[in-house]
Amino acid sequence: MRTVYLGTSEFAAAVLGRLADSPHRPALVVTRPDRPRGRGRRLAAPPVADLARELGIALEQPASVNDESVLAVIDAARPEAVCVCAFGALITEPLLSRYEMLNVHPSLLPRWRGAAPIERAIMAGDERTGVSIMRLAAGLDSGPVCAQESEPIRPEDTYGSLAARLETLGADLLMRTLDTTPPCAPQDETGVTYAAKLEASDRRLDPSRPALELERTVRALTPHVGAYVVLADEERLGVSSARVLGEGPPAGEVSLEGSRPVLGCAEGALELLVVQPPGRRSMSGEDYLRGRR
Repeated sequence: MRTVYLGTSEFAAAVLGRLADSPHRPALVVTRPDRPRGRGRRLAAPPVADLARELGIALEQPASVNDESVLAVIDAARPEAVCVCAFGALITEPLLSRYEMLNVHPSLLPRWRGAAPIERAIMAGDERTGVSIMRLAAGLDSGPVCAQESEPIRPEDTYGSLAARLETLGADLLMRTLDTTPPCAPQDETGVTYAAKLEASDRRLDPSRPALELERTVRALTPHVGAYVVLADEERLGVSSARVLGEGPPAGEVSLEGSRPVLGCAEGALELLVVQPPGRRSMSGEDYLRGRR
């Protein structure tokens, strides 16, 4: 099937790579404009743009995908379907209804509609998540679901490990959907939950919460965003691996007296296994404490 692909993120780039190596290789890729990134705030292309150039696929990076000039470019590609994955911008009429718009969403819709479904599923302690292929609609991830497949969330899963499996699952499910064009069914509105966009406040490990919740937060934000604790001297200490302990220092205190740092929580404590001091590389909790002493 002749396709056009709309996507932006690393997740979307992984799905594009698989799609490009199939009979449904996109004739055109549309992604977001280059944006300042990193400490130097240098302009950098989205992952999907980099991959499209590497694959030799025609690329557009408009300010708005809904502009008439962009619609004309998509029309010229003559797609039978437009595939969307983590595009990150609102798609409106007339594009919304001009083509069959198939969206790859990494959750078991209607659970976790929205911007951060993988992170929110891990944070919530869900035992399973998955990928849904849905027909794009005006509402937020509210369109009818054409295909769906689940994936267990393992106790040790981080965002990185779970997203990698969902990328493969999503690409396979999208290609099967393009191959077989299954019927789509409306979502059950009684089961809707929303995966709110990650905010700066999500990164701070709040000791007024149970240690079990904070351990899940660490895994949900690793390796792409990163969680942190605030020490007594107001230093932010990044945390990329942690373990729940039955007891520890009082809630809100970070003990630096043992073999590893330990954060006291409302319920239990959080042992910090891998940390990153400001401006330095990641290191074990043991190495961090040895350096402080």
